[in-house]
Amino acid sequence: MFRKLLLLGMTIVSSALLANGARAEATPAETIWRLLDYVAVDYGGAVENGRVSNPAEYAEMVEFSASVRTRLKSLPGIESKPTLGQGAAKLERAIAGKAAPELVATQARSLATDLLAAYPVALAPQSAPDLARGAALFGEQCASCHGTGGDGKGPDAKGMDPPPIAFSDRTRADHRSIFALYQVIDQGLDGTAMASFAHLPPEDRWALAFYVGRFAYDAEAARRGERLWRGDPSIRAAFPDLAAVTRITPASLAATLGAKNAADLTAFLRRNPAIVTAPPDGPMLQVAREKLAATVKAYAAGDRQSATDLALSTYLDGVEPVEPAIAARDRALLARIETAMGEFRQRIGRGAPIEAVREQALLIEDLFGETEAILAPAKADMASAFLGAFTVLLREGLEALLIVVAMIAFLRKAERQDVLPFVHGGWASALAAGAATWVAATYLITISGASRELTEGFGALFAAAVLLSVGIWMHGKSQADAWQRYIRDKLSRALSRRSAWFLFLLTFVVVYREVFETILFYAALWNPATATAVLAGAATAVAALGAIAWAMLRYSRKLPIGKFFAFSAALVAVLAVVLAGKGVAALQEAGMISVSAVRGWPRIEVLGIYATLQTLAAQLAVLGVLIAGFLYNRRTAAVHAANAP
Repeated sequence: MFRKLLLLGMTIVSSALLANGARAEATPAETIWRLLDYVAVDYGGAVENGRVSNPAEYAEMVEFSASVRTRLKSLPGIESKPTLGQGAAKLERAIAGKAAPELVATQARSLATDLLAAYPVALAPQSAPDLARGAALFGEQCASCHGTGGDGKGPDAKGMDPPPIAFSDRTRADHRSIFALYQVIDQGLDGTAMASFAHLPPEDRWALAFYVGRFAYDAEAARRGERLWRGDPSIRAAFPDLAAVTRITPASLAATLGAKNAADLTAFLRRNPAIVTAPPDGPMLQVAREKLAATVKAYAAGDRQSATDLALSTYLDGVEPVEPAIAARDRALLARIETAMGEFRQRIGRGAPIEAVREQALLIEDLFGETEAILAPAKADMASAFLGAFTVLLREGLEALLIVVAMIAFLRKAERQDVLPFVHGGWASALAAGAATWVAATYLITISGASRELTEGFGALFAAAVLLSVGIWMHGKSQADAWQRYIRDKLSRALSRRSAWFLFLLTFVVVYREVFETILFYAALWNPATATAVLAGAATAVAALGAIAWAMLRYSRKLPIGKFFAFSAALVAVLAVVLAGKGVAALQEAGMISVSAVRGWPRIEVLGIYATLQTLAAQLAVLGVLIAGFLYNRRTAAVHAANAP
């Protein structure tokens, strides 16, 4: 009697939605879907081992399957309608043949899915439902019948025939989706005390559906479900949106996760539907956490190559996009993360025991927690935004400024003003290219972590190689007589048009590398709430750089030619060593060069010292070439002095 009354209410609905609370009119597709949902849920109580176990129940299943086939014929004609009819006929034959409940449930749900794809209805709310609102509505309008705990034993439930649904009944709840609950809330159940709540806004009905859908699953299960959600990327991938949450039933989820995990995940998602509507990058380091967990899982399974790739992706795709924001707030923390990630990759590369890899992964997880804390919105105050913008631009700009000013001063000393436009054209073009990069990165493309590191790495190494030769050359001209010979014999030839274009290229590469990095830093710092502070910090840094450039150019004019070249050679040599270390470090982060940590060695980023064997070897190599070049210059100068008349 109960089931017939229930289905009567599900298949017969009123013809209009009235403002005073009358029930809404269900679409034919919704009615068919609800029939299929009940077949999928209740057929198991009618047939067992190929025999009818409940004749009344079985008769209903036969009736419902026939009704599905008949009702499908009344739907508007579309291309997929014949396929739906074939699926309905197949389902009807399966029920007539007393097929296994699992087969019938699969066919019914498959047909229901195809039906909604062909005749779409609203499968999910527009945004994550407000569960507090759902709780309030349930207390106001539902608890008197269904009970405050959803057990169907409210004070008004006495004498109701049929009695109110017990939402806490786990057996039934395992076969009910949020979408099915929403349909009942929307339409009500004729022949029962369950009225339609169509007078409520859709968001309130969805909030109620999610709220009542959690009664059968306790809070402890939700805590276990959260661990599943955060620990397995494949689970998160299976729920890309709210529709995936509203349509799934715990019973169907159990087919892939097992009954316990399915119940735990259901408990979590129904209590936290907003988790699937988070932005693509989710919590600040969600991607990094996912890839870190996947790395450990792959390594534990013996797939070392996949673990290596995932470990690299953890940094490039997870940490690198927010690296500028971390650096602006806490450069020491960023250095710790980079060091820990390097050690993590190193352990995987040398085949360390899984326990050592897991230990390092836990350390990285803790660092991620610290990072998310300092990047929380509450931390984005005006003072930190100003200081971040100021220090980033001053640091990046100073490195480029030193090289550009040295070249300008040199050309003025050489009285080659005609070549200055090439230098100015180089840095101006770099600024223009930087602006284009900003537009592209903001509106057209996403610059990947690997692309950024490769740009910085190769740019730094190119500049280091050029500065290496320039530094040795300048040192050789630090003697006044050597400079006079150079002026007399080679200046016009050395500063030909070809050389001028080379200066253009060098200026462009050096400045663009710094502009590129500054853009990425500012993109991470930018926040409408602190935009004024960021712009003020940038303006202050520009003023400081201008003052430094003016002072350097003014002072360089007063220096004797020999001292000018000596100081310039020292400056360029230091920058060559610094850029060599930075270039190799960037290529290490991009995965092109291996990482071998040097224990106990300090990390001094401003000097390009990153405490790895590869970066130190590159810097020592550059330093060695510089020393050899300087010694050669001294020897040559001594020979010329000895042979001078």
